[in-house]
Amino acid sequence: MVRPLLPLNALRAFESAARHLNFSRAAEELSVTPGAVSQQIRLLEDIIGGPLFKRESRGLQLTDRGRAAVPLLTEGIERLMDASSMLREPVRRPQVSLSVAPSFASKWLMPRRDEDHAAHPEVEVWISADMEPVAVGEGKVDLALRYGPGDYAGSVTERLLTETVLPVCSPALMRSAHPIRLPADLAHHTLLHDMSDDGDPSRPDWPMWLKARGVRHPDPRRGSRFNQSGMLIEAAVAGRGVALAKRTLAQADLASGRLVAPFPDGSEAVGFAYHIVLPRDRPPSPGAAAFIAWLKREAVHHDNNMDQL
Repeated sequence: MVRPLLPLNALRAFESAARHLNFSRAAEELSVTPGAVSQQIRLLEDIIGGPLFKRESRGLQLTDRGRAAVPLLTEGIERLMDASSMLREPVRRPQVSLSVAPSFASKWLMPRRDEDHAAHPEVEVWISADMEPVAVGEGKVDLALRYGPGDYAGSVTERLLTETVLPVCSPALMRSAHPIRLPADLAHHTLLHDMSDDGDPSRPDWPMWLKARGVRHPDPRRGSRFNQSGMLIEAAVAGRGVALAKRTLAQADLASGRLVAPFPDGSEAVGFAYHIVLPRDRPPSPGAAAFIAWLKREAVHHDNNMDQL
């Protein structure tokens, strides 16, 4: 059986007066007159058949019945207020939580986010730029983008983009006192080193790249080192030296002319790639599926642009 509920306005007036032990303060809180509060409490007392307050020399006090009911009543009114606020909120758009390495986020993903938002304005993408191990199976994120071999335990992995590395620099270095025309010209320039901890054994460093081309450099291990690929690329843009950079991350700057590739045939493919990582135990949500479809379209567009550089 449904238990009858006492009048909500009367309960609310009683709860406020019980907290303040003052009808005037309760009236101010509820934006009514003290007389209205008193009337609602009398109505409640008539229904339950007994008093809820007693007047003593020290002021207004609760009866035992009133004191016992107040904690539950306060909690109930707070929950009603929370529910009311929730009902008033606009319908939230589907949300997709994404974990992605900082350099890939800043140099590849974020420059394309306006296009994704225009294509799917109904989906909110929450981006966490971090290098933490993939945790899609734990429900912390809907999907992840990772550079690596693609074998992530407990996950479904799909290759998104392959990668190569090549020397890049500011156009200003090409017009310097020692213009860069041949790999041997690098002996006159500072070399910038990518020290990001991606565990890629197939990625060449400067000594390997120069040795493969028969170039002797005074000290190929000297120069600034960066633990994030995005910082390395920005240093090259600023003219601080020549970087051996991941081409995927440098593509936007190459396309805009902020960077140039002195040796277009100097690219070397690596074994690692960028992968979409999904939980094995649940299918993508509709929002995540839409975002993944957009990522794949951007990857095809990216590959087409790489062929033209």
